[in-house]
Amino acid sequence: MDLPVRIRALDYRDLEDIIEIDKAILGKERPEYWQMKIELSEHRSPMASLVAEVEGKVVGFIIGDISGWEYGVADTVGWIDTIGVHPDYQKRGIATMLFKEVIANLKKIGVNTVYTFVDWRSWELLRFFERMGFEKGDMIHLQLRLGEEKKEGGAGGPE
Repeated sequence: MDLPVRIRALDYRDLEDIIEIDKAILGKERPEYWQMKIELSEHRSPMASLVAEVEGKVVGFIIGDISGWEYGVADTVGWIDTIGVHPDYQKRGIATMLFKEVIANLKKIGVNTVYTFVDWRSWELLRFFERMGFEKGDMIHLQLRLGEEKKEGGAGGPE
């Protein structure tokens, strides 16, 4: 990384910068979504959500959390909800810096396992998490598409 990067706790004043980063990545604005995410993160562990600054400008962020027994997992579990780096600053190690800082913070407060969800078609993001040491976990996600016909078959289950 050729520029000095400062990692600090995310706060509500970062909302506009995060919306800008998200728009640069996805090509659309989602201000209500990010307002909700940041408001929720302010009620969680302050060092589980971070931003990366270069020359005073927010160029990346990571939003994490600590489990409160969701999905039947203990409160020693952390979550990576989302991570984003402005395209102009990608491939410079900023996502890795954010991730490592969050992991160090989670370890300090007793977290011993970290989960995340990734779309299986997001190869670049999957490779990133693999480089960070993630592997396929014990849980699987199930989904029900509403408005579609149920397909017959399957392994059965409790009825």
